[in-house]
Amino acid sequence: MIPMVDLKGQYQTLKAEIDSGIRQALEATQFILGPNVQAFEKEAAEYLGVEHAISCANGTDALHLAVRAAGIEEGDEVITTPFTFIATAEAIRYVGAIPVFVDIDPHTFNIDVSKIEAAITPRTKAIIPVHLFGQPADMNAIMAIAEQHKLQVIEDCAQSFGAAYGDKMTGSIGLAGCHSFFPSKNLGCYGDGGMVTTNDAAMAETLRMLRNHGSKVRYHHDIIGYNSRLDELQAVILRVKLKRIEQFNAGRRRAAHRYSAALAQMPDVIPPFEDGKGRHVYHQYTLLSPKRDTIQKALNEAQIANAIYYPIPLHQQQAFADTCRGIKLPVSEQVAAQCLSLPIFPELTDAQVDQVLDVIRGVVS
Repeated sequence: MIPMVDLKGQYQTLKAEIDSGIRQALEATQFILGPNVQAFEKEAAEYLGVEHAISCANGTDALHLAVRAAGIEEGDEVITTPFTFIATAEAIRYVGAIPVFVDIDPHTFNIDVSKIEAAITPRTKAIIPVHLFGQPADMNAIMAIAEQHKLQVIEDCAQSFGAAYGDKMTGSIGLAGCHSFFPSKNLGCYGDGGMVTTNDAAMAETLRMLRNHGSKVRYHHDIIGYNSRLDELQAVILRVKLKRIEQFNAGRRRAAHRYSAALAQMPDVIPPFEDGKGRHVYHQYTLLSPKRDTIQKALNEAQIANAIYYPIPLHQQQAFADTCRGIKLPVSEQVAAQCLSLPIFPELTDAQVDQVLDVIRGVVS
Protein backbone atom coordinates (compact mmCIF):
# COMPACT_ATOMS: atom_id res chain seq x y z
CA MET A 1 0.00 0.00 0.00
CA ILE A 2 1.17 3.53 -0.80
CA PRO A 3 -0.35 6.27 1.43
CA MET A 4 -1.07 9.87 0.44
CA VAL A 5 1.42 10.99 3.08
CA ASP A 6 3.67 8.94 5.38
CA LEU A 7 3.50 10.73 8.72
CA LYS A 8 4.48 7.61 10.64
CA GLY A 9 7.65 7.14 8.64
CA GLN A 10 8.59 10.78 8.96
CA TYR A 11 8.03 10.70 12.72
CA GLN A 12 10.43 7.78 13.07
CA THR A 13 13.22 9.83 11.49
CA LEU A 14 12.50 12.79 13.80
CA LYS A 15 11.46 10.84 16.90
CA ALA A 16 14.48 11.44 19.11
CA GLU A 17 14.48 15.21 18.61
CA ILE A 18 10.71 15.59 18.86
CA ASP A 19 10.39 13.38 21.93
CA SER A 20 13.22 15.20 23.68
CA GLY A 21 11.68 18.59 22.93
CA ILE A 22 8.26 17.49 24.17
CA ARG A 23 9.74 16.11 27.41
CA GLN A 24 11.50 19.42 28.03
CA ALA A 25 8.29 21.35 27.36
CA LEU A 26 6.34 19.11 29.73
CA GLU A 27 8.91 19.65 32.44
CA ALA A 28 8.89 23.43 31.91
CA THR A 29 5.04 23.48 32.20
CA GLN A 30 4.71 26.77 30.26
CA PHE A 31 1.89 25.59 28.04
CA ILE A 32 0.13 28.79 26.89
CA LEU A 33 2.12 31.09 24.59
CA GLY A 34 5.23 29.52 26.04
CA PRO A 35 8.88 29.69 24.97
CA ASN A 36 8.52 27.24 22.07
CA VAL A 37 5.61 29.19 20.59
CA GLN A 38 7.61 32.40 20.85
CA ALA A 39 10.71 30.78 19.37
CA PHE A 40 8.75 29.21 16.53
CA GLU A 41 7.17 32.55 15.62
CA LYS A 42 10.62 34.16 15.47
CA GLU A 43 12.12 31.33 13.42
CA ALA A 44 9.18 31.20 11.01
CA ALA A 45 9.31 34.98 10.50
CA GLU A 46 13.02 34.77 9.69
CA TYR A 47 12.51 31.91 7.25
CA LEU A 48 9.63 33.62 5.45
CA GLY A 49 11.27 37.05 5.42
CA VAL A 50 8.53 38.89 7.33
CA GLU A 51 8.51 41.22 10.31
CA HIS A 52 5.78 39.45 12.25
CA ALA A 53 4.51 35.87 12.59
CA ILE A 54 1.50 35.43 14.87
CA SER A 55 0.59 31.83 15.57
CA CYS A 56 -2.95 30.67 16.27
CA ALA A 57 -5.00 27.54 16.76
CA ASN A 58 -5.48 26.48 13.12
CA GLY A 59 -5.40 27.61 9.52
CA THR A 60 -9.08 28.53 9.44
CA ASP A 61 -8.58 30.83 12.41
CA ALA A 62 -5.57 32.36 10.65
CA LEU A 63 -7.83 33.35 7.75
CA HIS A 64 -10.61 34.56 10.05
CA LEU A 65 -8.31 36.64 12.24
CA ALA A 66 -6.57 38.15 9.21
CA VAL A 67 -9.86 39.10 7.55
CA ARG A 68 -11.09 40.70 10.76
CA ALA A 69 -7.78 42.46 11.48
CA ALA A 70 -7.86 43.87 7.95
CA GLY A 71 -11.10 45.65 8.84
CA ILE A 72 -13.35 43.70 6.48
CA GLU A 73 -16.92 43.98 7.71
CA GLU A 74 -20.51 43.01 7.06
CA GLY A 75 -21.61 43.75 3.50
CA ASP A 76 -18.09 44.09 2.13
CA GLU A 77 -17.12 41.95 -0.85
CA VAL A 78 -13.95 39.87 -1.06
CA ILE A 79 -12.80 38.35 -4.35
CA THR A 80 -11.44 34.83 -4.17
CA THR A 81 -11.33 31.48 -5.94
CA PRO A 82 -14.06 28.82 -5.87
CA PHE A 83 -11.53 26.02 -6.28
CA THR A 84 -10.20 25.73 -2.74
CA PHE A 85 -11.12 24.31 0.64
CA ILE A 86 -14.18 25.98 2.15
CA ALA A 87 -12.15 27.66 4.92
CA THR A 88 -11.05 30.38 2.50
CA ALA A 89 -14.62 31.53 1.97
CA GLU A 90 -15.81 30.65 5.47
CA ALA A 91 -13.45 33.25 6.88
CA ILE A 92 -15.08 35.89 4.68
CA ARG A 93 -18.55 34.88 5.83
CA TYR A 94 -17.50 34.85 9.50
CA VAL A 95 -17.29 38.66 9.47
CA GLY A 96 -20.49 39.06 7.46
CA ALA A 97 -18.71 39.83 4.18
CA ILE A 98 -19.57 38.26 0.83
CA PRO A 99 -17.18 36.01 -1.11
CA VAL A 100 -17.18 36.84 -4.82
CA PHE A 101 -15.89 33.85 -6.76
CA VAL A 102 -13.74 34.35 -9.86
CA ASP A 103 -12.94 31.42 -12.15
CA ILE A 104 -9.52 29.80 -12.19
CA ASP A 105 -6.65 29.55 -14.63
CA PRO A 106 -6.91 26.15 -16.40
CA HIS A 107 -3.18 25.48 -16.02
CA THR A 108 -2.26 26.59 -12.49
CA PHE A 109 -5.74 26.13 -10.94
CA ASN A 110 -5.19 29.45 -9.17
CA ILE A 111 -7.46 32.47 -9.52
CA ASP A 112 -7.50 33.78 -13.11
CA VAL A 113 -6.07 37.28 -12.76
CA SER A 114 -7.52 38.33 -16.11
CA LYS A 115 -11.01 37.99 -14.62
CA ILE A 116 -10.48 39.83 -11.32
CA GLU A 117 -11.12 43.41 -12.43
CA ALA A 118 -14.52 42.54 -13.91
CA ALA A 119 -15.59 41.32 -10.46
CA ILE A 120 -14.65 44.55 -8.62
CA THR A 121 -17.51 46.71 -7.38
CA PRO A 122 -17.70 49.70 -5.01
CA ARG A 123 -18.20 47.18 -2.19
CA THR A 124 -15.01 45.22 -2.91
CA LYS A 125 -12.48 45.52 -0.08
CA ALA A 126 -9.98 42.72 -0.64
CA ILE A 127 -8.67 39.86 -2.74
CA ILE A 128 -7.78 36.49 -1.20
CA PRO A 129 -5.66 34.50 -3.67
CA VAL A 130 -4.97 30.86 -2.76
CA HIS A 131 -1.59 29.36 -3.57
CA LEU A 132 -3.31 26.11 -4.44
CA PHE A 133 -1.53 22.77 -4.09
CA GLY A 134 1.74 24.69 -3.50
CA GLN A 135 1.75 26.68 -6.79
CA PRO A 136 2.10 30.41 -6.05
CA ALA A 137 -0.62 32.60 -7.51
CA ASP A 138 0.40 35.37 -9.93
CA MET A 139 1.12 37.87 -7.17
CA ASN A 140 2.63 40.65 -9.28
CA ALA A 141 -0.56 40.93 -11.31
CA ILE A 142 -2.77 40.60 -8.23
CA MET A 143 -0.85 43.25 -6.29
CA ALA A 144 -0.99 45.63 -9.27
CA ILE A 145 -4.78 45.27 -9.47
CA ALA A 146 -5.09 45.72 -5.72
CA GLU A 147 -2.97 48.86 -5.74
CA GLN A 148 -4.91 50.37 -8.62
CA HIS A 149 -8.26 49.77 -6.92
CA LYS A 150 -7.06 50.33 -3.33
CA LEU A 151 -7.81 46.79 -2.21
CA GLN A 152 -6.13 44.68 0.45
CA VAL A 153 -4.55 41.33 -0.38
CA ILE A 154 -4.61 38.43 2.07
CA GLU A 155 -2.70 35.38 0.86
CA ASP A 156 -4.07 31.93 1.64
CA CYS A 157 -0.85 29.98 2.14
CA ALA A 158 -2.41 26.92 3.75
CA GLN A 159 -0.87 24.70 1.05
CA SER A 160 2.25 26.65 0.18
CA PHE A 161 4.63 26.86 3.13
CA GLY A 162 8.09 27.27 1.60
CA ALA A 163 6.84 28.20 -1.86
CA ALA A 164 8.29 31.32 -3.44
CA TYR A 165 7.11 33.85 -6.00
CA GLY A 166 10.17 35.41 -7.55
CA ASP A 167 12.48 36.16 -4.62
CA LYS A 168 9.67 36.41 -2.04
CA MET A 169 8.13 33.66 0.00
CA THR A 170 4.38 33.20 -0.16
CA GLY A 171 2.89 34.92 2.86
CA SER A 172 5.28 37.86 2.63
CA ILE A 173 3.78 39.72 -0.34
CA GLY A 174 0.26 40.86 0.58
CA LEU A 175 -0.96 42.60 3.71
CA ALA A 176 -1.03 39.21 5.41
CA GLY A 177 -0.36 35.54 4.76
CA CYS A 178 -2.40 32.77 6.38
CA HIS A 179 -0.76 29.41 7.08
CA SER A 180 -2.06 26.01 8.21
CA PHE A 181 -0.04 23.41 10.07
CA PHE A 182 -2.57 20.58 9.67
CA PRO A 183 -0.61 17.29 9.93
CA SER A 184 -0.49 16.59 6.18
CA LYS A 185 0.77 20.06 5.20
CA ASN A 186 4.30 20.67 3.94
CA LEU A 187 5.03 22.00 7.43
CA GLY A 188 2.62 20.08 9.64
CA CYS A 189 2.26 19.51 13.36
CA TYR A 190 0.53 16.59 15.12
CA GLY A 191 -2.84 18.27 15.51
CA ASP A 192 -4.13 21.68 14.49
CA GLY A 193 -2.07 24.84 14.19
CA GLY A 194 -1.99 28.06 12.19
CA MET A 195 -0.19 31.35 11.74
CA VAL A 196 -0.63 34.78 10.19
CA THR A 197 2.38 36.61 8.77
CA THR A 198 2.55 40.33 8.06
CA ASN A 199 4.93 43.26 7.71
CA ASP A 200 2.32 45.65 9.11
CA ALA A 201 3.01 46.39 12.79
CA ALA A 202 -0.49 47.67 13.54
CA MET A 203 -2.07 44.56 12.02
CA ALA A 204 0.30 42.33 13.99
CA GLU A 205 -0.71 44.03 17.24
CA THR A 206 -4.40 43.53 16.42
CA LEU A 207 -3.81 39.88 15.52
CA ARG A 208 -2.04 39.22 18.82
CA MET A 209 -5.02 40.66 20.67
CA LEU A 210 -7.60 38.82 18.57
CA ARG A 211 -6.02 35.41 19.21
CA ASN A 212 -5.94 36.04 22.96
CA HIS A 213 -9.38 37.33 24.01
CA GLY A 214 -8.71 40.87 22.76
CA SER A 215 -6.02 41.40 25.37
CA LYS A 216 -2.54 42.92 25.35
CA VAL A 217 -2.25 43.07 29.14
CA ARG A 218 -3.74 40.31 31.26
CA TYR A 219 -7.36 41.01 32.24
CA HIS A 220 -7.40 44.19 30.12
CA HIS A 221 -9.53 43.54 27.02
CA ASP A 222 -9.46 46.27 24.38
CA ILE A 223 -11.55 44.43 21.78
CA ILE A 224 -13.67 41.30 21.57
CA GLY A 225 -11.29 38.55 20.61
CA TYR A 226 -11.06 34.78 20.48
CA ASN A 227 -9.25 31.91 22.15
CA SER A 228 -6.99 30.84 19.28
CA ARG A 229 -3.50 30.05 20.47
CA LEU A 230 -0.95 27.59 19.11
CA ASP A 231 -0.28 24.77 21.55
CA GLU A 232 3.20 24.70 23.09
CA LEU A 233 3.71 21.02 22.26
CA GLN A 234 2.73 21.59 18.63
CA ALA A 235 5.28 24.42 18.52
CA VAL A 236 7.97 21.95 19.60
CA ILE A 237 7.12 19.72 16.63
CA LEU A 238 6.97 22.62 14.21
CA ARG A 239 10.39 23.90 15.31
CA VAL A 240 11.93 20.50 14.59
CA LYS A 241 10.28 20.30 11.19
CA LEU A 242 10.94 23.93 10.20
CA LYS A 243 14.67 23.22 10.22
CA ARG A 244 14.06 20.62 7.52
CA ILE A 245 11.41 22.34 5.40
CA GLU A 246 13.74 22.96 2.47
CA GLN A 247 14.73 19.29 2.48
CA PHE A 248 11.09 18.22 2.73
CA ASN A 249 9.99 20.45 -0.13
CA ALA A 250 12.91 19.30 -2.27
CA GLY A 251 11.74 15.72 -1.73
CA ARG A 252 8.23 16.62 -2.84
CA ARG A 253 9.55 18.37 -5.95
CA ARG A 254 11.78 15.41 -6.81
CA ALA A 255 8.85 13.00 -6.69
CA ALA A 256 6.58 15.43 -8.56
CA HIS A 257 9.04 15.90 -11.39
CA ARG A 258 9.44 12.13 -11.76
CA TYR A 259 5.67 11.80 -12.00
CA SER A 260 5.43 14.63 -14.54
CA ALA A 261 8.20 13.38 -16.83
CA ALA A 262 6.35 10.10 -17.27
CA LEU A 263 2.77 11.38 -17.30
CA ALA A 264 3.58 13.93 -20.00
CA GLN A 265 4.16 10.99 -22.36
CA MET A 266 0.80 9.35 -21.61
CA PRO A 267 -2.44 10.01 -23.50
CA ASP A 268 -5.45 11.49 -21.68
CA VAL A 269 -3.35 12.77 -18.77
CA ILE A 270 -2.28 16.36 -18.05
CA PRO A 271 0.34 16.67 -15.28
CA PRO A 272 0.50 19.74 -13.02
CA PHE A 273 1.81 22.96 -14.52
CA GLU A 274 4.67 25.09 -13.19
CA ASP A 275 4.37 28.63 -14.51
CA GLY A 276 8.02 29.54 -13.93
CA LYS A 277 7.14 32.62 -11.88
CA GLY A 278 7.62 30.86 -8.57
CA ARG A 279 8.65 27.67 -6.82
CA HIS A 280 5.90 25.06 -6.63
CA VAL A 281 6.19 22.96 -3.45
CA TYR A 282 3.58 20.31 -4.31
CA HIS A 283 1.41 20.09 -1.24
CA GLN A 284 -0.66 18.02 -3.62
CA TYR A 285 0.29 16.45 -6.94
CA THR A 286 -2.87 16.92 -8.99
CA LEU A 287 -3.31 15.74 -12.57
CA LEU A 288 -6.23 16.14 -14.96
CA SER A 289 -7.74 13.32 -16.99
CA PRO A 290 -11.05 12.60 -18.72
CA LYS A 291 -10.42 9.04 -17.48
CA ARG A 292 -10.14 10.23 -13.86
CA ASP A 293 -12.70 7.80 -12.45
CA THR A 294 -11.18 4.81 -14.23
CA ILE A 295 -7.69 5.77 -13.03
CA GLN A 296 -8.99 6.19 -9.49
CA LYS A 297 -10.63 2.75 -9.55
CA ALA A 298 -7.39 1.14 -10.71
CA LEU A 299 -5.36 2.92 -8.02
CA ASN A 300 -7.82 1.84 -5.35
CA GLU A 301 -7.60 -1.77 -6.52
CA ALA A 302 -3.80 -1.54 -6.29
CA GLN A 303 -4.08 -0.13 -2.75
CA ILE A 304 -2.57 3.18 -3.80
CA ALA A 305 -4.06 6.16 -1.97
CA ASN A 306 -5.51 9.02 -4.01
CA ALA A 307 -7.97 11.86 -3.51
CA ILE A 308 -10.11 14.36 -5.36
CA TYR A 309 -9.40 17.95 -4.30
CA TYR A 310 -12.01 19.37 -4.83
CA PRO A 311 -15.06 17.54 -6.21
CA ILE A 312 -17.52 20.43 -5.76
CA PRO A 313 -16.36 24.05 -6.32
CA LEU A 314 -17.50 26.50 -3.66
CA HIS A 315 -19.93 28.37 -5.92
CA GLN A 316 -21.87 25.10 -6.22
CA GLN A 317 -21.94 24.39 -2.49
CA GLN A 318 -25.25 24.71 -0.63
CA ALA A 319 -23.57 26.94 1.96
CA PHE A 320 -23.18 29.68 -0.68
CA ALA A 321 -26.44 29.13 -2.57
CA ASP A 322 -27.83 32.46 -1.31
CA THR A 323 -25.28 34.47 -3.31
CA CYS A 324 -24.14 31.99 -5.98
CA ARG A 325 -27.30 30.42 -7.33
CA GLY A 326 -27.09 30.17 -11.10
CA ILE A 327 -23.43 31.20 -11.32
CA LYS A 328 -21.36 29.27 -13.88
CA LEU A 329 -17.59 29.07 -13.58
CA PRO A 330 -16.74 26.60 -16.34
CA VAL A 331 -13.02 26.12 -15.75
CA SER A 332 -13.49 25.36 -12.06
CA GLU A 333 -16.29 22.96 -12.90
CA GLN A 334 -14.27 21.14 -15.55
CA VAL A 335 -11.19 20.85 -13.33
CA ALA A 336 -13.33 19.52 -10.48
CA ALA A 337 -14.67 16.83 -12.82
CA GLN A 338 -11.22 15.69 -14.00
CA CYS A 339 -8.74 16.30 -11.17
CA LEU A 340 -7.04 13.55 -9.19
CA SER A 341 -4.30 13.85 -6.56
CA LEU A 342 -1.62 11.19 -6.27
CA PRO A 343 0.53 10.27 -3.26
CA ILE A 344 3.12 12.98 -2.58
CA PHE A 345 5.41 13.31 0.41
CA PRO A 346 9.15 13.91 0.94
CA GLU A 347 9.96 10.27 1.63
CA LEU A 348 8.15 8.92 -1.46
CA THR A 349 10.65 6.65 -3.23
CA ASP A 350 11.32 6.41 -6.95
CA ALA A 351 10.07 2.82 -6.81
CA GLN A 352 6.78 3.95 -5.28
CA VAL A 353 6.38 6.68 -7.90
CA ASP A 354 7.02 4.13 -10.63
CA GLN A 355 4.45 1.78 -9.10
CA VAL A 356 1.81 4.54 -9.27
CA LEU A 357 2.81 5.35 -12.83
CA ASP A 358 2.55 1.71 -13.91
CA VAL A 359 -1.06 1.58 -12.73
CA ILE A 360 -1.97 4.78 -14.59
CA ARG A 361 -0.15 3.62 -17.71
CA GLY A 362 -2.19 0.44 -17.67
CA VAL A 363 -5.38 2.49 -17.79
CA VAL A 364 -4.57 5.13 -20.39
CA SER A 365 -2.23 3.29 -22.80
